[in-house]
This record gives sequence, structure tokens and C-alpha cells, in this order.
Amino acid sequence: MAKLSQDDLLAQFEEMTLIELSEFVKAFEEKFDVTAAAAVAVAAPAGGAGGAAEAVEEKDEFDVILTGAGDKKIQVIKVVRELTSLGLKEAKDLVDGTPKPVLEKVNKEAADKAAESLKAAGAAVEVK
Repeated sequence: MAKLSQDDLLAQFEEMTLIELSEFVKAFEEKFDVTAAAAVAVAAPAGGAGGAAEAVEEKDEFDVILTGAGDKKIQVIKVVRELTSLGLKEAKDLVDGTPKPVLEKVNKEAADKAAESLKAAGAAVEVK
């Protein structure tokens, strides 16, 4: 029997109906004592690499960056002191030196809460 190339095999599979292909897979599994499900599971990450890359890009640590103090600078300084362990002078320097990070590498919930508090005090905030 002549050895078929991968392209020849694929051409043969293209001509099969789904039922014929299903029967072939069952026969293949029995003959070689393997399961196609395991092969599909292994092949799925390679085909779904885009989805895996998106999962990696999804962040679990966020930075809250103060981009502007707004009109109520004193209120913003108070909120910065509540969110951090900074003293009055350090918090004032942070607010005066915007844009500066207020919180770094915090979870999404903490970042959103901090951003909400700062915005309520009149500050301009970014969450990255």
C-alpha cells in the first residue's frame, strides 16, 4: 500500500460525509486505543490562541492615577490621605504634582472604589 501524504488524507476526508467521518474516527480510536476528545482538547488552545492572549491581557492589578485636582483641592487631599497612608504634606505634594499614581497594583474593585471617591471629591482620575 502506498503511503499517503497529509494533503492526500485531507482530500479524502473532505469527500467524506459527517457520518462516514464519525465512523472513521471511531474505528481509528479503537484501532490505536486513543480518544479524539483528548486530541481536540490539545488542539483547542493552539486554535484558540487569540482567546488565550485576550485572557492574559485581562488585568487583575490596576493603578489609580490622579490626573487633576479640580476645584476642591482640599477635599481631594483628604480623600488621598484616606486611601493611602500618606501624611498631609505628602498627600498635598501628590495632588500638586499631578498626574501621579495614588494607588498601584490594586484589584479592580479597590481601584473602582478609589476612583469613585476621588471623582466625588472633584478630582480627575484614570484607572489603568
